Amino acid sequence: MKILFYFILLTLTVFSQIPNVRVSSTSSNDPEEVVIAINPSNPDILAAGANISYFYSSTNGGLNWGQKNLTSSLGVWGDPCVIFDADNNLYFAHLSNPMQGYWIDRIVVQKSTNYGVSWNDGAGIGYNYPKEQDKEWLAVDLSTPLYKGNIYMTWTEFDNYGSYNSQDSSRILFSRSTDKGITWSQPKKVSDRSGNCVDEDLTVEGAVPAVGLNGEIYTAWSGPLGIMFDRSTDGGITWGQDIFVSDQPGGWDFDIPGINRCNGLPVTLCDTSKSPFRGHIYVMWGDQRNGTSNTDVWLKKSTDGGNTWGQLTKINDDQTDRHQFFPWITIDQITGIIYAVFYDRRNTTGSATDVYLAKSTDGGATFHNFKISQSSFTPTSSVFFGDYSNIAAFNKKVYPIWMRMDGTSLSVWTAIYSDTSNIVPVELTGFNGFYESGRVRLEWATASELNNKGFEVERKLFNSNNPLLTNWHSLGFVEGKGTFSGKSVYYFIDSENRSGKRVYRLKQTDYDGAYVLSKEIEIDNNSQPGIKLRQNYPNPFNPSTTIGYELSVEAQVKISIYNSLGEEIEVLIDKTLPGGEHEVEFKPRNLASGIYLVRMISDAKAAEMKMIYLR
Repeated sequence: MKILFYFILLTLTVFSQIPNVRVSSTSSNDPEEVVIAINPSNPDILAAGANISYFYSSTNGGLNWGQKNLTSSLGVWGDPCVIFDADNNLYFAHLSNPMQGYWIDRIVVQKSTNYGVSWNDGAGIGYNYPKEQDKEWLAVDLSTPLYKGNIYMTWTEFDNYGSYNSQDSSRILFSRSTDKGITWSQPKKVSDRSGNCVDEDLTVEGAVPAVGLNGEIYTAWSGPLGIMFDRSTDGGITWGQDIFVSDQPGGWDFDIPGINRCNGLPVTLCDTSKSPFRGHIYVMWGDQRNGTSNTDVWLKKSTDGGNTWGQLTKINDDQTDRHQFFPWITIDQITGIIYAVFYDRRNTTGSATDVYLAKSTDGGATFHNFKISQSSFTPTSSVFFGDYSNIAAFNKKVYPIWMRMDGTSLSVWTAIYSDTSNIVPVELTGFNGFYESGRVRLEWATASELNNKGFEVERKLFNSNNPLLTNWHSLGFVEGKGTFSGKSVYYFIDSENRSGKRVYRLKQTDYDGAYVLSKEIEIDNNSQPGIKLRQNYPNPFNPSTTIGYELSVEAQVKISIYNSLGEEIEVLIDKTLPGGEHEVEFKPRNLASGIYLVRMISDAKAAEMKMIYLR
């Protein structure tokens, strides 16, 4: 029987020119290094900042902006970061240049309870004479039960800023406030490996904190080992061992024509939305792995809390050998859509520069790029351009912010992008599902967009061999991804127990949480075998290891080995076996040392474990 239902599809908007709004006043000509934040309690209220002491505010969704200069007895000296908490408090972090003390002797966080109309004098964090404190960033826990309201900050401490002395080093530090920015904890060292103090490639810099689903704190930074990652699971009290994310060819400090100084320091994010990619961690950065004349923007993702990192994704989708630089990235935590902003020269010559926005609706697997600046500008290296651009997003309102340079005059701009892509209902027919040895086969037919003569039929088998799988569910079913006219749509297995049977449905979802369920497939629970996968021994292992497993009844069994990228590299067992205890030996062939995943599938059950191979 054919079943007709609506299929929810996220479409790519045909982007028209987005109007640009000047943030800085026409009387100022020197602001640079910009940041922007949205008040989650009232998204029409925006805050922004720029070097050295500029503060900007809007109460009408970015249509109009006010400007003022921040002051503090501790000094206001650049590296601005603004952020709202869930109680309408606004925080502005920056470097110091105090009346009593010395340049960048601490990090300063000022607080406003009236959206920036007035500010307190600020709290000084990290004073440690004669060391210097630099490149800070803030994050706030907006929702988790244990740590809601906590404010977190990471930054770089220098023994002697700019020193070439091999005895001087730099490190990543962390502090937190549990009383809404009034007091801050004694700084803790996060980075296991220190860098030098030159403020170039071998200095550790760029730590941006992010909050996880359960209050975890994540951060990544650049340094002599490449891009490294660390995390805290107890509110920042303790930190783990550094985990390698990626190399960064050419380092994080590189040359771009027309730019006084350019960096590709990383930004760390975690998806806390209810999107299909909830809990995924992202690190974005820029580097010159494709040559000194071809700077690009890159992304890696972790789906296991930062233990392992997936494949490298290029965010800029051009095929040129031109520069894309000064990137920043954010997640709309309502929709789960990722947005990145960067400067771009794909369609210009010389040093002429545009600003582009990149958007991903598939958890960072692919990005669609479009130009957001209304006109190009040409910077000159004789004028300092700052170290970063920025972007914020909330509930489909996206606010990139950037500098432009006209002659030698600098100005700050934003573009108000309302991401109101329509969800187009598409008729489907011919959906069938049936249980087949622990797998669900799904068939559907989509109306042809090439002609109106009928339907195109697509079939997907959702099992471990499906190259489109992303993550495993606890029951052993996987998520899948299909396409319709080149646009991504996502399928998920939804299930529940009902009257002694397990009921499965195909769940088709969009990023607002709306979904459609297919017809149901019922499987008798009593017919499904129990399974148990035991930890391999020895572990770590070399040259071989033994994997034990158990079946409650006779069943079809498949045991496979996967690498850290989720690629199946070997099938150890794929046959029907009697109930009872079993073992299988694994002898790696030409594998690198690392963590590998053992995955066992039997009917509607699945189990997996990790093991370590040391060459």
